[in-house]
Amino acid sequence: MNNRYPPLDYVPQHVGVIMDGNGRWARRRGLPRIAGHRAGTENLRRVLGAAVEFGIQVLTIYAFSTENWGRPKQEVEGLLSIFRRVIDREVPKLHDEGVRLHHVGRIEGIPADLSQRVREAIDLTKDNDGLVLNVAFNYGGRAEIVDAVRQIIADGISSEQVDARMISRYLCTAGQPDPDLIIRTSGEMRLSNFLIWQAAYAEFYTTPTLWPDFGKDELYEALKDFGRRERRFGLVPGAPVTD
Repeated sequence: MNNRYPPLDYVPQHVGVIMDGNGRWARRRGLPRIAGHRAGTENLRRVLGAAVEFGIQVLTIYAFSTENWGRPKQEVEGLLSIFRRVIDREVPKLHDEGVRLHHVGRIEGIPADLSQRVREAIDLTKDNDGLVLNVAFNYGGRAEIVDAVRQIIADGISSEQVDARMISRYLCTAGQPDPDLIIRTSGEMRLSNFLIWQAAYAEFYTTPTLWPDFGKDELYEALKDFGRRERRFGLVPGAPVTD
């Protein structure tokens, strides 16, 4: 860590990022929306590098929601094309850097060629021990909880056995720490169906910076702000935190 980025008092284990503002970024430049999505995808590489440098262990990015299928067909097809290219180009590099990829969301409903790429990327990186990168694609928090409940019922688990820990074990992020910090770019102040179970006690940070312009400096400011907060988990100061 250089003098520009002094050591942080506390680094969250798990950070979730709602990457918002690609369309506005493009519109301000007189470009089509898809150009903003390309710029946002390119930006992910530098944010990943900064996350590793700052010591984040798990990074979850909101790439494509279950609701995004309702966008104009041309935009959806453009996004899918971008994701294909990104997987083909970036996964070998991420593997060499020790990143472990994990898909968060429904694999069903994704075009077959793309879902195959996702499965191959997960399998390739499954033994890596570096940053865990959760890619929330075809993801919705409510759909995730519904799927968890359905699977619990299908597994024949009695209602008496169902508690918060049980549900957590059936979520896409099973075995991972819940997010400590949720960052949303572009100044919006809502979760938009992102990790709504896991983020119950996460700190929320928003910045007016649009996602393609959100870089290392902005991530550092978010982490610094997080370090100044007192997390109470619904308790009074000084009370012990229990599961």
